[in-house]
Amino acid sequence: MKLVLASASPRRADLLRAAGFAFDTVTPDVDERVRANESPLDYVQRLAAEKSAAALELIRARADSPAGEMRLVVLGADTTVVVGREILGKPRNDEEVAAMLRMLSGCWHEVVTGVNLRSGALEIGRVETTRVAFASLSESEIDWYVRSGEGRDKAGAYAIQGLASRFIPRIEGSYSNVVGLPVAIVVELLSEIRRRLDDTAGNRRIVS
Repeated sequence: MKLVLASASPRRADLLRAAGFAFDTVTPDVDERVRANESPLDYVQRLAAEKSAAALELIRARADSPAGEMRLVVLGADTTVVVGREILGKPRNDEEVAAMLRMLSGCWHEVVTGVNLRSGALEIGRVETTRVAFASLSESEIDWYVRSGEGRDKAGAYAIQGLASRFIPRIEGSYSNVVGLPVAIVVELLSEIRRRLDDTAGNRRIVS
């Protein structure tokens, strides 16, 4: 199978490479705004599916022929941070970075990632949740982290794999999920989609 990552995130790409995957990258244009009354799990699941679908359409538009498409697998993912039922996306400015850090300070929160794999008409997906404990932060610590610039393009305004690691004493669940992609779930879904593709190919041979 040929794997395509539907994301511009260097963190997701690094996680896949570290796990030994070879892949191409396509960056789809998807509206990431939260819909009215949309739950965090529905939100990340929807965006992951929209990203994989949009990336597949880009690939089809660029390809000279659809040959081999059934062995092409597109991986879409979306990660967000949740405090209660409030979704903390990427902050728009340093003031939002500081505000999000104050919300996280001294509390447990959840990081949820929707993962979606798509090959032709076949689609499978899952949502992974990790609980993260955040230390109580002083205003000077918040100011220091804001000035570092690390949280500006991160959901929830922090990066567990970077400077913010000093603020996180404990997690429950997948570490790679907090970085941006639950790699073990990706492996499970790839195995499942490979099995389904093999079953489909076998059925076609029997019919023919």
